[in-house]
Amino acid sequence: MKVGVVTFPGSLDDVDAQRAVRIGGNEAVALWHGDHDLRGVDAVVLPGGFSYGDYLRCGAISRFSPVMTEVIAAAEQGMPVLGICNGFQVLCESHLLPGALIRNDHRKFVCRDQRLRIENNRTPWTNSYAENAEITVVLKNGEGFFVADTETLDRLEGEGRVVARYLDVNPNGSLRDIAGITNERGNVVGLMPHPEHAVEALCGPGVEGLGFFTGLAAEVFA
Repeated sequence: MKVGVVTFPGSLDDVDAQRAVRIGGNEAVALWHGDHDLRGVDAVVLPGGFSYGDYLRCGAISRFSPVMTEVIAAAEQGMPVLGICNGFQVLCESHLLPGALIRNDHRKFVCRDQRLRIENNRTPWTNSYAENAEITVVLKNGEGFFVADTETLDRLEGEGRVVARYLDVNPNGSLRDIAGITNERGNVVGLMPHPEHAVEALCGPGVEGLGFFTGLAAEVFA
């Protein structure tokens, strides 16, 4: 299937995401932030980086990019959308996901191999994993502290919408150790760690992030 990867000014991991899409058996399609065109893709990845220099707030300007008008409309119709790191921030700013990502509680950038538990394997992006699978991927962020009010957190927990949770250590202060969430429909996923950096044995901590890119066809065309 065709998976679009958006490039914003300041995106750093768009090429890595495209490579992960290809290794996962799909066709990667480059999308430009300034275009009102998704080029017929079946799914979209919003990659990590520092879109628009993180001015105002992380993801706050990208939310108004022309391409996001199309991504929001497609997501509301059920298209699978994955936001990684800065992409997660963009999804929250776009109100496709609840909550917000703020400065890490220790006020420092963190870069480490991070263990996660995949708690929801019923999304197009996680159906390759067993429920509660434990994986190790790369984490690198300065504003990865997921926050939401208690009612929202309780709803995410109660509806099974916490996709991934930090294990061993909470690297950024995220409430309830939340590393990733999904929307009510389950097609939109935001994840702070970087699975695209764990898809090849040669680089990164292994290949345990590859599952985020291998289950799409089965989900979308079932």
